[in-house]
Formats: sequence, C-alpha cells, structure tokens
Amino acid sequence: MVLSTRLEVRQSQQLVMTPQLQQAIRLLQYSNLELNAFVEAELERNPLLERSDEADPINERAEGDTADQGASAIQAEDLTALGEGSSEAAESLDTDLESIYPDASPTDLGLDHLGSWASVRQSNRLSDEDVDLEAFVAAETTLKDHLLRQMPLVVSSPVDRLIGQFLIDSLDEAGYLTEDVGSIAEKLGTSESHVEAVLTQLQKLDPPGVFARSLAECLALQLKDQGRYDPYMAALLDHLDLLAAHNLQALRRSVGVDMDELLEMIAEIKRLNPKPGLMFGSVQVQPVVPDILVFPGRDGSWRVELNTETLPRVLVNRSYYTIVSRSAQNSGEKAYLLDCLQSANWLVKSLDQRARTILRVAEEIVRQQDGFFTYGVQHLKPLNLRAVAEAVSMHESTISRVTSNKYMATPRGIFELKYFFTSAIPAAGSGDAHSSEAVRHRIRQMIEAETYDMILSDDMIVDRLKAEGIDIARRTVAKYREAMRIPSSVQRRRQKRLEASSRNVA
Repeated sequence: MVLSTRLEVRQSQQLVMTPQLQQAIRLLQYSNLELNAFVEAELERNPLLERSDEADPINERAEGDTADQGASAIQAEDLTALGEGSSEAAESLDTDLESIYPDASPTDLGLDHLGSWASVRQSNRLSDEDVDLEAFVAAETTLKDHLLRQMPLVVSSPVDRLIGQFLIDSLDEAGYLTEDVGSIAEKLGTSESHVEAVLTQLQKLDPPGVFARSLAECLALQLKDQGRYDPYMAALLDHLDLLAAHNLQALRRSVGVDMDELLEMIAEIKRLNPKPGLMFGSVQVQPVVPDILVFPGRDGSWRVELNTETLPRVLVNRSYYTIVSRSAQNSGEKAYLLDCLQSANWLVKSLDQRARTILRVAEEIVRQQDGFFTYGVQHLKPLNLRAVAEAVSMHESTISRVTSNKYMATPRGIFELKYFFTSAIPAAGSGDAHSSEAVRHRIRQMIEAETYDMILSDDMIVDRLKAEGIDIARRTVAKYREAMRIPSSVQRRRQKRLEASSRNVA
C-alpha cells in the first residue's frame, strides 16, 4: 500500500451551538431570581440596554387582543434588522439621554436646581415617601451575640474567655456544639478537662439547652434548669429510641416506673425545646414567586397568564447607539458598539421567546390537567414530557428546561410545573390509568381517617385501593408511605395509644 499526501474538499452539515443559542437555552431553565440577576448583569455590561416600564404584550395577546397583535409583538425579523435601520427609525425610539445619563456637573445644572436641593436640606422635613422605615428597624439579636453578652457572668479569666469564644463559634443555628471537645483542646493547645470545665459553665447560659452535643444532653440541661432532672428522667433520656418508636412497654421496663408516671414524664419531655438556638435570629425564608397565574374563565375554562411583575423588561436604546457610533474613533470602538447592539438585540429576542414558550407550555399543561384544576388532586392524570412536547411541537429537553424551577399559582395553591408530570399506575379493570400523585393523596387520606381501634396495614390499604380500581403492589404502597414520612402501622398504633393515654391522664 502506497502512502501519499493529498488535499480534499468536503461538504458536510452539523449542528453548531453558537453562544447566542447557548444563552437562549440557559434563559429557558433560569428561575425568576436567576433571570433577574442575569439581566442586571447584562444591563451593567451593555450600555445599549435599558429597562422598559411598558406593559408586557404577551398576556394581552393571550387574552385575544388581536387588534394590537402586530404592533405589540417583538418580531424576530424586526430584531435582526435593528442594527441596520435608518436614522429615521432610530429617532422613533428616541430617549432623553440627558435625563438618563447626565454628564453635566452639578454646577452646570443651574442655580434653580441647586436652590431646590438647598431648600430640602435646610427644611429638615421629609415627606412620608422619603422616609425609609427599614432604617429604623433594629437588627435581630443572634444566638452568638446573646451568648457573648452573658459569657462574662460565668467566665472570668482571659484564657477561659478565649475558649468560650471558640465554643460559641462552634455552635450551629440550633445551639448544638458541632465540634468535638478533644479537637477544640488540640487546636487551642490546652487539655480536654480545661475545655470541658469551660463548657460546663457555658451550659448554664440562657437559653437552657445550648452547648449540648446530643438531643438527650439538650433535654437534660433544660430539665436541670427546671429542677426536674432525676435518675428516672436520666433513664428515659437514655432510651429516646424506644420513645421515638412508641414502644411504651419496653420503655416502662427500662425506666422502672408505672405507666401513668411514664406518661407524665413523656408529657414533660414534649414541653421542652429540642432546638433552643432557633429562638434567636430567625431565618428569612424566601417566598415562592409564581411564574404563571391561572384564573377561572367566564365560560368554565381556565385563563393562563404570565406573571409580568417578575419578568424583566429591557429595550435597546437605539438613539444612544446612533449618537455614540458617530463619535467612534477607530474600528475597535465601532466593533465593540456593534457587538453590544447585536448582544442587546439577541437578549430582547431571547426574553420574548422565553416568555412565549413558558406560556405555551403552561397552557398545554392546564389543558391536559383540567380535571385537577376543577375537582382536585384525585383527578390528576398521568402525564409525561413527551405528551406535552408532541402537543406543542417542541423537543422533550425544551419542556424539561421550561418546567424546571417554574411555579404556577392556581386557586388550589402554588405548584411547581414538574408537579403535574406524574407516572401512571394501571387500573384494576379496563379503566384509565391513575396518577401516582393521586394515589399518594388517597393513601394519605386513608391513614388520616384512621381511628384508635382501626389502624390500616399496607396490605389493607392495597385491598382498599384495588376495590377503588387501582392495581398497586404492597411494596409500592410502602414506598409511597415512607416517601410521605408516614410511620408503619405498628408505630401508628402505638402512637394512637399514647395519644389516648395522654388524654386520659390530662
């Protein structure tokens, strides 16, 4: 075989992921928070972008306002031609640049402006709109701050205070010590007994139960503070696993008391705080902001809208581009401005396409799960990504990105879009398949309706579901029950007995 070198020319087609396409794909799967952060970064980076306070036209078109459909829509071909338009088109989007980007110094604004500001300073009076009430709200006291203020009361020497500071820094938000005493002693170059002595003093601080290394120690510290810690309570705390399993007979034998006294001790334990540190510095929980709003229509249908309050609206400042492009000194500046213009155009187009795609997918989900919105979770149907993708003529990966981190506000509550995609459980007869989420809901209903003398085992739940036309295995019922954090029938029976006994004692 003779080896030779030669040149060949071939034509081939392949899919290339351009940076613009990658950006559009990322925008689809962004949540509201992530999208707004991304747009804020683009507004800082791109001088041709600015916020728009105009109403979003997507929902107006969804309501059937076809009269303004062509005028309000952002067409792809118009966006592509933004950089190629005439100066007359640029003037149509004119903006008072001096009010947005004031380049003049304060003295150039005139004496009238300075006088108005001086009058505000001298009046020392502000309107209600000028007062920031948040500036007068005191910061919440954290657990560590609360303990640091008390530490001088129980620790006097500088060395002990240094150890105490380290111990306070080693607490988690619930007030538990997260580091081993031996490890702390090694880091500070002292003995374990020295650290243990300081720890014992700190355990006397408020709130009772802090600096504990286990749940049993936390409860013991609170009982000592109340003067209720005795050998029987110590034995009870040593067998918390039996209490968690509601095995009262074994617990009674281990503690060495009769059943009535045991129930009183358990009631006393329940009044204690297992996480005393959470009383300080409450954690701010970020509420879920829905992307889609669903309302009942007049004709019995459902109206789907985008939550425009969460959508960032930006536009391309064509006037500013026209001004700065005329003063560009070299090809590098012109290339930079052109790149900013193209990037801004693509971002506006991507945001509009993202909104359209989310609305289209949400409308299809509502159409296919109409029974859920009308009658409740019992009528939730099995649904997968492929069914929605085929209905809206999109790829399954696109549907997956659209439903990720997106929430829908309905008359029945706020749900993640992925909630409506559930697997199918076959019917016992020839009927339609059942949604796994609807079956979970039915299992929870059965267990919540249990009485003291009628606790349902997994086998009994299977029999009842089959009688309702749901063909399900016992292991599936057990899996669903454990996923909902519902204990077994044995534990539930013990818990019901404990509750009944506690009511009798009270």
